Amino acid sequence: MDAKRFNLPVMGEKPAPPEVAVPELPPDATLEERVVAVLRTIFDPELPVSIHELGLIYDLKATSAGDVAIKMTLTTPACPVAGSLPGEVERKVAAVPGVRSAKVELVWDPPWDKSRMSEAALLELGLF
Repeated sequence: MDAKRFNLPVMGEKPAPPEVAVPELPPDATLEERVVAVLRTIFDPELPVSIHELGLIYDLKATSAGDVAIKMTLTTPACPVAGSLPGEVERKVAAVPGVRSAKVELVWDPPWDKSRMSEAALLELGLF
């Protein structure tokens, strides 16, 4: 089988980073703006709202060297994607052009509540 033809990793080669669709931004967009744009494309699997609009991103720091650190939470510690969503966020942020490294820390303090949601999220869910 031709691994290259089917876009499979070849033994001994490092796999290519996943492609991340970064929404159209001005050419002078900062790294932080590019990361936020990608965070707005990651949706809570149970709600039709992005994790950014839900207020699940508590802190985002991007250095000029391209290192990104994110503190995020989930709506509840019993969230069914607690084991997978932070990893998805980390992978997608790491693939943003200009990011050298990405680290996502899952935090529970302060506890999330709907007051952290954006107006757009509240409207989308009919809570406004």
